[in-house]
Amino acid sequence: MKRRNFLSLMAAANAAFIVPSLTRAFAASGDTLTVLLPPWGTIPKQMTDRFAKETGITLNIQTMGWDDIRTKIVTSMVAQTAPAQATEVDWSWVGQFGAAGWYAPLDEISADTVADIPTAEIFKYDGKLLALPYNNDFRILIYNKAHLEKAGIKAAPKSPEELMDQAKAIKSAGVVDYPIGLPMSATEGTATAWYLLTMAFGGDLFDADFKPLFTDKDSGGYKALQFEAEALKAGLIDPAATGLKDVEIQELFKSGSVTFDVAGWAGNLAVYSDKDKSKVSGDVDAALMPSTSGKSRTFGLPEAIGVPTSADNHEAAVTFIEWMAKPENEIEIYNTLGDLPPRLSVLEQLNEEGKLFAGDKLLAQAKTVEPLFKQGTPGWYPEFSSAVASAINQVAKEQISVDEAVAQMADRAEAAKNR
Repeated sequence: MKRRNFLSLMAAANAAFIVPSLTRAFAASGDTLTVLLPPWGTIPKQMTDRFAKETGITLNIQTMGWDDIRTKIVTSMVAQTAPAQATEVDWSWVGQFGAAGWYAPLDEISADTVADIPTAEIFKYDGKLLALPYNNDFRILIYNKAHLEKAGIKAAPKSPEELMDQAKAIKSAGVVDYPIGLPMSATEGTATAWYLLTMAFGGDLFDADFKPLFTDKDSGGYKALQFEAEALKAGLIDPAATGLKDVEIQELFKSGSVTFDVAGWAGNLAVYSDKDKSKVSGDVDAALMPSTSGKSRTFGLPEAIGVPTSADNHEAAVTFIEWMAKPENEIEIYNTLGDLPPRLSVLEQLNEEGKLFAGDKLLAQAKTVEPLFKQGTPGWYPEFSSAVASAINQVAKEQISVDEAVAQMADRAEAAKNR
C-alpha cells in the first residue's frame, strides 16, 4: 500500500548491503542478521553502521518490492524454510500468516513499547503480537481550505452529509468541477476508501463471527456505497475515477483539481504541504474523519517487522525490531525516509518541535485508530477486498445496483471464509 510506487526508485530491486560488525559485545545465537524489507523500510547505511556498532550484529538488509516479499514469504514458509531472519509483515497478511503459524510471537517486546504504538493491536493474532510496526499509516480527511473559502464555507465537514453538501456548494460556485477525490477503479485503494466511509456512517464490515454487516439498507456499509454512487451521479466525483487508483487521486489533489482527499493517507500531509512537490502546498489542511455519530473513527494500514518461526537468530531479530522502535531511530527514519512514526510519544515530540504538519489533528486522529478487523485480519481478506473493489467499480459504471453490489460482496465473503 503506501509508497510502493513512489519509493520504488529509492532502491534497486533485490539490492542488498552488508554492514561489517564493529563489536562482538552482543550475546546472541549468531552475529549476522538478514532482514527482508521493501524500499520504504530500508534504513540508510549510516543507521545500519550505528546498529552494528551498538549491538555487534552484522546487518544484511535485502530490499524487494512489497508484492515480491509476500510471494517469497509464502513460497519459503510452505517449503518450511525462512525467507529471512526478520521480514516485512503487512497488516493484511496477519490473518493468513497467523493461522498458518508462520510467525513467532514477540513476547520479548516490552508492554510500554506496545502501549505507545496503537497500531500494534492490528498485528496480534489470538492475542499474541506477531510483528511490531515500523511505520504508521492511517486515514484522515485532507482538504483544500482555499476551495472552502471561495465557496463561503467556514469549517471542514464533520459528517458525511456535510461533506456532500460542501462538495455541492464548491461545485456550484465553480471552484472545481469534481470536489470529492475517491478512487473507483477495481483496486485495493477503492476498497479501503469504502471501508473508511463505512466507519464514517457508523458501521462495521463484519460481526464477531465474520457475518457481513453491510447488506441492510440501514447499515454503514450500504450507506457508504450509496454515498459514493450518489456523489458520482451528482458530478461531485470525476467520472474518470472508475479507472483511477488512490495514488492518481493524490496527484489530482496536489494539482488543485480536487477539494477533498476523502481517504487521505496521514503521511501524505508532508507531501501535500511541500511546495516542491505540490501546487497547493499553502492551502492544505486536515480534519478528523467525518462521522454520523459525532465520534471520528479511522483504521490503520501499517507495516511491521516480524520473525518467521523457521528462522534462526530469533534473539538478534528481536533486538533489531526493538532497535527500530527506539524513539531516536523512528525520528531518523522519519527524517530520511519519510515514514510516519508509529509511536504516539514520537509524534507528540515532532509536533512540539514543529516538524509535523497539521500535527494536532494528526495526533487526535492517531488516537482513534482501530483495527479494521477486531478479530484479526482473516486469511481470506485479499479475496474479499478484490470482490469489494470489483463491485464498487461495477456500481460506478452503472453495471449493477448498490443492492446487487453488497449482495455480491457478502456472497464472496461467505464463499471465501468457507473454503
